[in-house]
Amino acid sequence: MEVRVIQRLLKANDAFAQMVRDRFQAAGVRAFNLISAPGSGKTSLIEATIRSIGDNVRIGVIEGDPETTLDAERIARLEVPVVQINTAGGCHLDAHLVHRALDDFDLARLDVLFIENVGNLVCPVEFDLGESGRIALVSVAEGDDKPAKYPQLFRTADLVILNKIDLLPFVDFDAIKLERDLGRLNPALPLLKLSCRTGEGMAPWHAWVSQAGRRAATPQSRGFKPMTGKSAE
Repeated sequence: MEVRVIQRLLKANDAFAQMVRDRFQAAGVRAFNLISAPGSGKTSLIEATIRSIGDNVRIGVIEGDPETTLDAERIARLEVPVVQINTAGGCHLDAHLVHRALDDFDLARLDVLFIENVGNLVCPVEFDLGESGRIALVSVAEGDDKPAKYPQLFRTADLVILNKIDLLPFVDFDAIKLERDLGRLNPALPLLKLSCRTGEGMAPWHAWVSQAGRRAATPQSRGFKPMTGKSAE
């Protein structure tokens, strides 16, 4: 019985995800679902991106959190469109919530929409949000075992970002192990290594987003990979 309930839930979500995807494609918007554990730096990455390329790429943001509007307030200070979704304790965003949130955006005035999912490496993976691409964000402070412990996220991701590399001299983190585990799960998966705090390695990420913003709207499902190669320093 529980399996059938879950299947119905996911089927309903997929229907909304297709409606969301259709809206993005009609408007020529690239939407990226950012998934990570709490504290990995999703909001900081978005803030740094807006500050660096926000004059050239029109960016909007959906912030997902169980409670508070703290992250949305940080983004709003940068004067870009932002909508907060509070899940009232829920561990993930779903496509129905995103579909409703889109009513508060003028999609014709956006190139890229970041969907900052609830901090969780498990539940958000199961829910297609109609995104153009899925980005897995990990930080060196969390340890190098995340691909091994949470493989489904990295199997379905279109890009992995390793954040907080400025802390590498101070933590026990094996970057070679991380890359090896990623290669076993998803051999073609691009990896970017950067620090939002110092700016190290941010240029390839800015190029990735800028290229996404320049892409013409064409019908497609998830799987957008504007970069080539497995790793970029």
